[in-house]
Amino acid sequence: MKRIVVASGKGGTGKTTISTALQYTAKDYYGRSSTLIDFDVEEPNDHLFFDNLELKKSSAVTLPVPVINNDKCTYCGKCKEACAFNAITLIPKAGIAEVSTDLCHSCGACLVVCKDDAMDELFHPIGEVNEYGDQQDIILKEGRLEVGLPHQTAVIRDMKKHHLPDTDLAIFDAPPGTSCPVVTTMEGADYVVVVAEPSPFGLNDLKLLVEVIRDINLPFGVVINKAGTGNNDMERYLKKEQIDIIAKIEFNREIATAYSNASIEELVTHEAMNKHLKHIWKQIKKKTA
Repeated sequence: MKRIVVASGKGGTGKTTISTALQYTAKDYYGRSSTLIDFDVEEPNDHLFFDNLELKKSSAVTLPVPVINNDKCTYCGKCKEACAFNAITLIPKAGIAEVSTDLCHSCGACLVVCKDDAMDELFHPIGEVNEYGDQQDIILKEGRLEVGLPHQTAVIRDMKKHHLPDTDLAIFDAPPGTSCPVVTTMEGADYVVVVAEPSPFGLNDLKLLVEVIRDINLPFGVVINKAGTGNNDMERYLKKEQIDIIAKIEFNREIATAYSNASIEELVTHEAMNKHLKHIWKQIKKKTA
């Protein structure tokens, strides 16, 4: 299975537009059936662009969270000292020994250092994975993190371990930015499509993302979205760094309207956008052959 990741250094660059459009056109322009996977687990929205998709399956994502047995706990404090996330509260005089499910990262350090056999584990729900499809195929999978929890990476790891599709091609819509969830999404990718906008903020965050991608040694190219709305600093940077520009999508009101209407069919059949998508797929095929 080929894995194509669509990433961006910041939000609002058009990453979701490109991700959904690539999924919609994959069979025509890449020659393989595909599944889109939305790894932006804090705010998944790829499903909004597809009409007539049914929710076929929903699976819970859980993390093992330690629970302290107060009858066995001697309040020695070793578990609290070992916890790098300040998830353990010990108040001996009040008889309180608790682990915060919101803060715990399930690293297991407290289980290792506890010599009183006072720690057990319970599986705590942190999110879910939803699968959407039509009558024949699963078109889209999305991760959805419980609101307020800091476990984006844990949900993404669960998705990559248990929920990758059987299709020949998977398109990963990564979270924006350069943090751990993004790196986890990109690991093992065959190619990364970076979507950037030609603004000062866009260029700064593009540089950060390029540094990350080069550190993990992945092939990639850049789509400049909303080209013509900023300056030429981004193109000069990409030329200097010898980074492929695989498309320059000019700002177009009709394309923007199709996006705001969440109409993927209207988006991909627009003459200018369709031309760009063909070229993006051509470059992907060249790099993943």
